[in-house]
Amino acid sequence: MSFLFSNYTLTSPRGDLHLANRVVIAPMCQYSAHNGEATDWHLMHWGNMLNSGAALFIIEATGVSPEARITPGCLGLWDDRTEAALKDKLTRARKLAPAMPVFIQLAHAGRKASSATPWNGGQLLALDNGGWETKAPSAIAQLPNERLPHELSELELRKIVEAFVAAAMRADRIGLDGIELHGAHGYLLHQFLSPIANHRSDQYGGSFENRVRFPLELFQAVRKAFNGVLGIRISASDWIEGGWTPQETADFAVLLKDIGCNFVHISSGGISPQQKIAIGPGYQVPFAKIVKEKSGLPTMTVGLITDPLQAETILERGDADLIALARAFLYKPRWAWEAAAVLGGTVSSNERYWRCLPREAQSVFGDVKVGQR
Repeated sequence: MSFLFSNYTLTSPRGDLHLANRVVIAPMCQYSAHNGEATDWHLMHWGNMLNSGAALFIIEATGVSPEARITPGCLGLWDDRTEAALKDKLTRARKLAPAMPVFIQLAHAGRKASSATPWNGGQLLALDNGGWETKAPSAIAQLPNERLPHELSELELRKIVEAFVAAAMRADRIGLDGIELHGAHGYLLHQFLSPIANHRSDQYGGSFENRVRFPLELFQAVRKAFNGVLGIRISASDWIEGGWTPQETADFAVLLKDIGCNFVHISSGGISPQQKIAIGPGYQVPFAKIVKEKSGLPTMTVGLITDPLQAETILERGDADLIALARAFLYKPRWAWEAAAVLGGTVSSNERYWRCLPREAQSVFGDVKVGQR
């Protein structure tokens, strides 16, 4: 039996969520929403991902308020309008695919908000060109030439917590199976964790205990409001001397476990353009291993994992519990089918696709037999 195509269970206060295999589609921003509302692009994209053969699909970073978005084109979940649009597109996509658990990544971009889409440069938008005031733990810009973000007061922090809680309740009403909070890639929660971005002198800055305080408070509030599977994505390293470290990530994960975290999704980087990333195949797997060993939490690893045998080896070694892929699924939307053919696994598929496989890969769909006419 392949490790990658063995089943896995995530446990929450609501009960067990069973995954058919260990393949996860990581959140990928599509920058295709209209005033935060999901569009036909999302219907097409989600339908494609839900027909991938993966065990779990996580919807892209979704702003909990208009100013929480990375770009004006980012998905949102902050009012009845955005909730209705997301529910409509997701419900329609799910009807066109085999049953698969779907999570959503709730996010606040902090000082990296108000940005242009990547194909328009990705830089901070001017206030007179569609941009808005950004907010952060400290008045420190992401780039030296950018305007400074507004330093959040404790009252404003409470309002951000309320926005996350409200978005989590909307996600629950929509019927999403789980929530991932975005604590990675230089966005707001990561900004609090990292001494590179957090220079506060109050109870939310300085020591490790203070820097993790706001992310923990926010997580705890969402946990109280949502009893489904709840986890967090964390950048395990800033890749900068004096920045957030893998050891701190592991300690943070232990604290998260104590307040009801059900999984961690380990990535890295994003806090500063000065980062020096030692990039290569599976370059973030060692971070996942450190966190998994110390916390005992179900752990997803991600980052330049593109080969089925590579994914299988990671699981066989026990370095992680789940393998998340992102851009690999954009390039090969049926990556899981190919992996199943290599590793002797099976996947669920829409019956309309049953006749598409080469003869030597027919076992990927199990015992399905399709006649010709």
